Amino acid sequence: MRGHEPRSTSSCAACKLLKRRCSPNCIFAPYFRSDEAKKFAKVHKVFGASNVSKILVEVPEEQREDTVNSLAYEAEARLRDPVHGCIGAIALLQRKMIQLQHDLALARACLARYVATPSVIFSSDDHHRVITGPFDDFPVDCGVSFGSFNQNISYELNQEANM
Repeated sequence: MRGHEPRSTSSCAACKLLKRRCSPNCIFAPYFRSDEAKKFAKVHKVFGASNVSKILVEVPEEQREDTVNSLAYEAEARLRDPVHGCIGAIALLQRKMIQLQHDLALARACLARYVATPSVIFSSDDHHRVITGPFDDFPVDCGVSFGSFNQNISYELNQEANM
């Protein structure tokens, strides 16, 4: 865990930003290294150093690193979207997932419909039947082009029919 690692003699990012001397028992030092000034600046801007300090004191030591990472993520999200924060990002991803699930269901339905019903056409001499592929009349609105796949399926089916 980072909380027990020895640290360098320089001040942590929190103490540098707050312009105070960093004590050996600084609550921020294990979680905001001196090279993470932007991370602490964002957390401080959204939550305030005093509130972050109170939160860290109340959280068990083994959970503090996760707590700081969560605060940093929420602070970043709040600065990007002050009204919704990370909930806005979650809602956006949920809407995208629903749209993609809908698109996938449509594509599967179109594909199932055309795969299940190959067309059979008999030639005039009744000795050769031609089987057309399931995608010959695939609708454009499904948004899928099967060009060479369609030709390969038609060729394979015709070879089987002539045997």
